Amino acid sequence: MEHYYFPSETAKHEGTWLTWPHRFTYGRAYQNEITPIWVAMTKALVNGENVHIIAYDVKEQKRITTRLTQAKIPMTKVDFTISKSDDVWSRDTGPLFVRTSAGKLAIADFKFNGWGDKTAHKNDNHLPAAVAKAKNLPLLSIPNFVLEGGSIELDGHGTAMLCKSSVLNPNRNPGISQAKAETYLTKYFGVIHFIWLDGVIGEDITDAHIDGMARFYDSRTILTVSKADFYQLYEGSHRQDYTKLQTATNAQGKPYKLVTLPMTAKKVRGLDYKGSYLNYYVGNDVVLVPTYHDKNDQTALKIFGRLYPDRKIVGIDVTALYQYGGMLHCVTQQQPAV
Repeated sequence: MEHYYFPSETAKHEGTWLTWPHRFTYGRAYQNEITPIWVAMTKALVNGENVHIIAYDVKEQKRITTRLTQAKIPMTKVDFTISKSDDVWSRDTGPLFVRTSAGKLAIADFKFNGWGDKTAHKNDNHLPAAVAKAKNLPLLSIPNFVLEGGSIELDGHGTAMLCKSSVLNPNRNPGISQAKAETYLTKYFGVIHFIWLDGVIGEDITDAHIDGMARFYDSRTILTVSKADFYQLYEGSHRQDYTKLQTATNAQGKPYKLVTLPMTAKKVRGLDYKGSYLNYYVGNDVVLVPTYHDKNDQTALKIFGRLYPDRKIVGIDVTALYQYGGMLHCVTQQQPAV
């Protein structure tokens, strides 16, 4: 039986996938408000890799092309896949690229149900198949297991970190045990070791995605926030979750070092909570870091500069996006190099 594995996000990319904002779900004001973030991401990424854009239709493709050309972005590094989408969260709804045991790429197509039937999702659920067809890649259909890409962190060396609240939640996978979920993740992602946090149900639309709580820097280091900020980030979270991070070991049984990032000093404008810098994205040549017009932005950017000295650190203002529930990691998805 064929097994697959999910390469580390920091491994070399062929490109990055973005699902471009449109007006067909939430209106033109929403589209106009957040589109500058997509332009900024594209401009930062094209120096080091391709940018693959999912456009709602041909008319949207033309509109996007005009916008990128106006921003003086070289279109030789940009291509388009035409497919209707409901939303912009490529990490959760876009293609999840895995390698076969022979090293060839395939797309793992888990079911997406709108974070537990909270939003429209019919179009988004078809995006991996649309990309597989457009890029002539094998599609691994997994219709009996709901999984969003933001709900699982993979270190590329056999360890997965995830929350029960967003994976084993009855609104996603009723009747599926932890052991059964692990069977899926071992087969399609090559996971041999699991770090399960309890998470918290209902605190946000995702039911506590792990990429808002803790991230793998490498196979020996986890990035998170301070204990006080962790409890504030997810107020209903189980206190033992932070202890689990502090005591976690990798697939080789070695303990992780915890590196803490700040939260914003002030609550983000229009919201009753602070902003997190954990939801960053690592490209080939750049690291995209969310910023909030906050005094702690520079502190976070300097930390990332030390962590990734071989990459340019690019701060991208996400204040317009954060109010809708996500940041940069949520709207990007890497395609590994061939």
